[in-house]
Amino acid sequence: MPSDAPSAHAGALDPAQSAAVSAAIERLRDLPGALLPILHAVQAELGFVPPAAHEPIAAALNLSRADVHGVVTFYHDFRSAPPGEHVLKVCRAEACQAMGCAQLERHVEQRTGVAKLHGTTADGKLTVEPVYCLGNCALSPSVQLDGRVFGRVTPARLDALLAAAQRGAKGGRS
Repeated sequence: MPSDAPSAHAGALDPAQSAAVSAAIERLRDLPGALLPILHAVQAELGFVPPAAHEPIAAALNLSRADVHGVVTFYHDFRSAPPGEHVLKVCRAEACQAMGCAQLERHVEQRTGVAKLHGTTADGKLTVEPVYCLGNCALSPSVQLDGRVFGRVTPARLDALLAAAQRGAKGGRS
């Protein structure tokens, strides 16, 4: 008999994950449309939404696991696995495309080994993700590194930003 969502690989939540999921559910379950706020809260706390979190969230909201899984996999911002130590989002919106983000994308792929701007480096230091607008169109092409947006990013500037992030620096001006 088919399940209503893929869960064979979901595993179990560790105690910290379980506590974060429970806290998000308890705090937000009564909001209209509570699923997205709960998912955002879990990801803000853990860095990702563990597949094993789908079941308790679904049960709390009277949804199926498939409903929760569908939302997590539909929205590009949600991760189902822990991110790397640093997260780089490369804007692929029209303004950034017009200003040369394709060259930047190729550079990111060559430098990191992460194909199609989606994944984590083998050493777990960097997660690379595409994003479809950072709201920084006047300064295209743009990236977001560890939550900070940077504009007019060239391959050389990206290398400097990544090096600064690895050293623990704030990355300079945006």
